[in-house]
Amino acid sequence: MCAQRSEEGISKDEAKEREIRRLEDPPVHRGEYWRADMAVVQQPTQVVTVTTTNRDIGQWSTGVCDCCADMETCCCGYWCFPCMQCQTASMNGWCCCMPMLDFCCVVSCLLRSSIRERHNIPGSFCDDCCKLLWCYTCVWCQMHRELKIRQNRTMSSTVVTSQVMSG
Repeated sequence: MCAQRSEEGISKDEAKEREIRRLEDPPVHRGEYWRADMAVVQQPTQVVTVTTTNRDIGQWSTGVCDCCADMETCCCGYWCFPCMQCQTASMNGWCCCMPMLDFCCVVSCLLRSSIRERHNIPGSFCDDCCKLLWCYTCVWCQMHRELKIRQNRTMSSTVVTSQVMSG
């Protein structure tokens, strides 16, 4: 007996076997497995951004007298020193008006100590106060440069997660 042939030129038995194999070995479709007897639900994608900073023991990125290392900071400190002070305090997370209360360098010493502690830069409060008493403008420029450099070094990575549920 001759097996009946479909329009594609294969017998009904071969077509049935192919259909069974297709259901047993599910193909990959857009990165997801699927089967005729199983529903797949794609959950919404979650995006998580992780920000990290370098927590190693470090040094000041520039010296007290390295004013020419960043001409923008140097010019801002020369032409509009109070503006640079307010911006520096703000970059450290302080109220921008704090430098206006800087009598006897107290606020400046506290800000410099805060920057050192936040970025694990060795030093002492006494050292901070001495530098500010002798080189007030240069130390403020150094703090401003340091915060600008550390802001640019902050690393950010994005993690995308998704969940596929089958039912």
